[in-house]
Amino acid sequence: MSSKKLGRPLSDNPKSKTIEIRVDNEIMSKLDASAKTLNMSRSAIVRMGIEKVFDELQK
Repeated sequence: MSSKKLGRPLSDNPKSKTIEIRVDNEIMSKLDASAKTLNMSRSAIVRMGIEKVFDELQK
């Protein structure tokens, strides 16, 4: 028998932290539309937004 574990492979950058935010219907609609257009998850869109704001602050 092999000692390999079954399941998803380990990530190089695991996302183990979670945040919960409150948004209104307009923001949720914008988030969903962005995710659908870019074929990405809501979480990925939020991470992109955080990176964009952070990069702007570094200038």
